[in-house]
Parts: sequence; C-alpha cells; structure tokens
Amino acid sequence: MKLIMAIIKPFKLDEVREALTPLGVQGLTVSEVKGFGRQKGQTEIYRGAEYHVNFLPKVKIEVVVTDDLAEQVVEAIMKAAHTGRIGDGKIFVMDIDRAVRIRTGEMDGEAL
Repeated sequence: MKLIMAIIKPFKLDEVREALTPLGVQGLTVSEVKGFGRQKGQTEIYRGAEYHVNFLPKVKIEVVVTDDLAEQVVEAIMKAAHTGRIGDGKIFVMDIDRAVRIRTGEMDGEAL
C-alpha cells in the first residue's frame, strides 16, 4: 500500500477529487495548510499598507491506495492540479506497512 500526499493550490481541490473518483479512490483526507517553496511568499496590500505574506494557503490531500493503483493516482493528481505556474505543488509517495479499519477490524487492503 502507498500513502500519496499532495500539496496543491486550494482552487484545484474539486478537480483533483473528481479525477480520483473514477479510479476507485473511495476516501481521502483534506487539510488546509500554509507553506512556501520557491514562491517565497507574496506581497499583498491591505487597507493601503503593503505587507509580505511568508506562508501561502495550500491544501494537503492524503490518500492510501493499493500498490497497483498508486501510479494512476499520482498521474491523475498531476493532471488535475497542474496550472503551469509556480506553486502548483508537490506529490509525495510513501510506503504503508499496515492499515486497520477500526469499526470492523479489517486489515491492510481490505481496510481501504
């Protein structure tokens, strides 16, 4: 099993979710996060005063899938989240040793 974690622009969330549904992804976790990469923040104007925002709003998506589905999920996220501009985000793929559905006690692939 793989944990796929993607950091994307917030307005791309619905497109990513819609791209994952046909692949059979039945659940995902979404968190509102802040961060920066090469963008190094941005300058904004509020009530006539200019100030620098160091951390930009992003969305973190986490989804656990079987090994055979992982590459398709990564490709779907890449296509749906792509804008071609700086700050499109990153995708990380990690191995998962065990998954347990608390309600039923199902393990690993059955728990997904």
